[in-house]
Amino acid sequence: MPKNPKLKSILIIGSGPIVIGQACEFDYSGTQALRSLREDGIETILINSNPATIMTDPTMADHVYLLPLTTKSIVQILKEHPQIDAVLPTMGGQTALNLCIEADEKGIWKDFDVEIIGVDIDAINITEDREKFRELMLKIGIPMAPQATATSFLKGKEIAQEFGFPLIIRASFTLGGAGASFVYKEEDFDELLRRGLEISPIHEVMIDKALIGWKEYELELLRDSNDNVVIICSIENMDPIGIHTGDSITVAPAMTLSDRTYQKMRDMAIHMMRSIGDFAGGCNVQFAVSPDEKEDIIAIEINPRVSRSSALASKATGYPIAKIAAKLALGYHLDELNNQITKSTSALFEPTLDYVIVKIPRWNFDKFEGSDRTLGLQMKSVGEVMGIGRSFQEALHKATQSLEIKRNGLGADGKENTNYEQVIEKLTYASWDRVFIIYDAIRMGIPLSRIHEITKIDMWFLKQYEELHFLNNEISTFTIDSINRELLLEAKQKGYGDRQIAHMLKCLESQVYNKREELGINRVYKLVDTCAAEFEAKTPYYYSTFEGEMETAGGTPFSHNDSVVSDKKKVIVLGSGPNRIGQGIEFDYCCVHGVLAAAEAGYETIMINCNPETVSTDFDTADKLYFEPVFWEHIYDIIKHEKPEGVIVQLGGQTALKLAEKLTKYGIKILGTSFEALDLAEDRGLFSNLLKENDIPYPKFDIATTADEAAAIADVLDFPILVRPSYVLGGQGMKIVINKEELEKHVVDLLGRMPGNQLLLDHYLDGAIEAEADAICDGEDVYIIGIMEHIEPCGVHSGDSNSLLPPFNLGELVMQQIKDHTKKIALALNTVGLINIQFAIKDDVVYIIEANPRASRTVPFIAKAYGEPYVNYATKIMLGDKKVKDFDFQPKLDGFAIKQPVFSFDKFHNVNKRLGPEMKSTGESILFIDSLKDDAFYELYARRKMYLSK
Repeated sequence: MPKNPKLKSILIIGSGPIVIGQACEFDYSGTQALRSLREDGIETILINSNPATIMTDPTMADHVYLLPLTTKSIVQILKEHPQIDAVLPTMGGQTALNLCIEADEKGIWKDFDVEIIGVDIDAINITEDREKFRELMLKIGIPMAPQATATSFLKGKEIAQEFGFPLIIRASFTLGGAGASFVYKEEDFDELLRRGLEISPIHEVMIDKALIGWKEYELELLRDSNDNVVIICSIENMDPIGIHTGDSITVAPAMTLSDRTYQKMRDMAIHMMRSIGDFAGGCNVQFAVSPDEKEDIIAIEINPRVSRSSALASKATGYPIAKIAAKLALGYHLDELNNQITKSTSALFEPTLDYVIVKIPRWNFDKFEGSDRTLGLQMKSVGEVMGIGRSFQEALHKATQSLEIKRNGLGADGKENTNYEQVIEKLTYASWDRVFIIYDAIRMGIPLSRIHEITKIDMWFLKQYEELHFLNNEISTFTIDSINRELLLEAKQKGYGDRQIAHMLKCLESQVYNKREELGINRVYKLVDTCAAEFEAKTPYYYSTFEGEMETAGGTPFSHNDSVVSDKKKVIVLGSGPNRIGQGIEFDYCCVHGVLAAAEAGYETIMINCNPETVSTDFDTADKLYFEPVFWEHIYDIIKHEKPEGVIVQLGGQTALKLAEKLTKYGIKILGTSFEALDLAEDRGLFSNLLKENDIPYPKFDIATTADEAAAIADVLDFPILVRPSYVLGGQGMKIVINKEELEKHVVDLLGRMPGNQLLLDHYLDGAIEAEADAICDGEDVYIIGIMEHIEPCGVHSGDSNSLLPPFNLGELVMQQIKDHTKKIALALNTVGLINIQFAIKDDVVYIIEANPRASRTVPFIAKAYGEPYVNYATKIMLGDKKVKDFDFQPKLDGFAIKQPVFSFDKFHNVNKRLGPEMKSTGESILFIDSLKDDAFYELYARRKMYLSK
């Protein structure tokens, strides 16, 4: 059946600001859905309050409403667009579903004659209400763990008494495992039960008998209205049950499942999906499997919507789940749709993988002082990376190289943990670094049986680790001159980086690289094609690997490279890697716009990134996508292969910027602002000298590289003092100190974490107003795209401040200084592209805090507020295609736009919630107000000093 002819105008609900548990996976899904609907000529209306995402770009939907996600906003939109036929709520995570349910309960959809598509409200209610779900599963013969529902504290205590410990508490109607806990001991139960009941919006928890050591799996399904069901991907959690899937290391396809059990699991998943409701769309089902030969299966939960794992499954298989799910919601059947990768086969097929993917989460515990760093049922990670390889070991290494936590991969980098007690403790209480700790434990000689006994991780995975350890030992017996081709090729095939091999051979990374070249051990690029090369793929989506050479019929050595290089002029955009606090989805927005602008300027565009959650890694965003670590070795090989005109580094945050020096050293052209200028702005001392030369005010400062130097500087500067390391993002390590004791403690701590770093100590301007400006510069002219004033006083990180565009109480004299300083600094740094400058204003004098000649966190916000594609303009300037004077800037904004930070403190109990110079927010929303008399502004202004931390 083709699409429903009655559906001409559809409302999509977005997921709002990014929080832990609901990140940009849903923006990726929503963006795909919007594009999919528009292909069918459907009018799209979007509501989402997140300005940082590509989803809310004016080009993405016919009407974009940057409004709070409330039923009041829904009614406003439905009144303005009476033509809306249906609402699609399955692309915006739990936020969108909850809003859809609330609107349904209030009768809003009925009042405006709007149909809900892509999901069945009854299905949501069944799956979210733990008791109803349990009853249904038992009725259809699907086994579940012994469990019972509690709607009161007393009832919870009774259940615990009946089941005995350990137990699992899960709160109903929550996301990211909020309110869920693993309870080992009776003395912890009361507090965790109380917390679960409080967090659940209906004050209900399900208490399960804990299945210690059981393995956890997920299946991603799609179903059409003709009841065709396909399994898109099987995902295995390396960690056993008890760690939230969002915090688990996951592997696709499933590695340790017998085919018999997999077929049984498939049948159960399809049976479950059909039993919960008659809807067409995506679905995610989670199972636990007993670790013995019986492989008993029990159901954990089912989500009748596009889930966090759908983005991962889409990138892992090349099958665009959200795009197809949107088509199914319109009434299409799977057999009527094309496979988006091959373009020649139908979407009614199950992808086959001839590679392995490994996802590793990325945490930011250092931003949450005093937080519990152990992993459990409540999700705590802020981002993730994915590695693709021909083996589990290669994919695992590529994922660890993508994390950007100063590790070169698994071990072989001199950063191994050698403390036995600490290693045992981290294995016992799952820690964020357990991916490395397992390797350290094997290296220490702790038997695999003991590691398995503690962690309950399947022996197959542990043996994979052990093989890597044996290979490491073998390589260490050689030198760069004596190592043979076979062993070096094996190390590369198992994912070891040149840096790691150099560490084992006690030589330089460049020597290993040269040795590889000499021996002909080179990367080849393979297609992600959904069908294990059975059909020809039309989509250029690649990963790298190393192949043993085959021989042609004539005896010529040969290894096959799927990536064919064209003769077009090319540009590479470096992505921003995993999301983290301080470097979030804003930079992905910038990368996507950079790619689109370069394509408009006539370039073949190439994207390199390893983040499975984002639009930049969608297979049809750039002309070519390399799903690879943003790690020197991988990037250099791609550059050598593709020979681009140059590389854009200023759109991918600190991740891409950090590679600028090496690119310059290797003679690779950086498009836009040069490495020298980027470095000058990052080096606190050199930058302050530049300000001095240009007669621009800045707080009194000095540079320290030791605690002694810092103490001497403090005598001259006077407290309070702001301590800032160089070359960091998101205010990492910044702190206001008020006495010598605090100063010494912080400086010692910083230098321990960042050896050799230059620390800038400047006198903190107490009570100053903070403002910032973003501008575009071509080396000759400067255009200021926006000046924002922070509501919070100076000292709260700009990413944690509520910011008003335009400023609300800066006089003409101050505004003129801001404009003059911005132009002077942009030109003095030879900026070509974007620049962000932060100011402190005291007694009508504008002081410079810092300048960043790159895309900043605020650029998407300004672009959305003014309705101008600033990143597009800036990219064309970086390419030398246009000058500032070529653009007709026409910003439009009635009233004010407020950028409001959103925090995820609820994931961390007993954590310091005060704000200071180090950024802690995970996302943001935008709020438009007509005047400063608006209650929202008044409330923000009244509590602006509440959280200030010194």
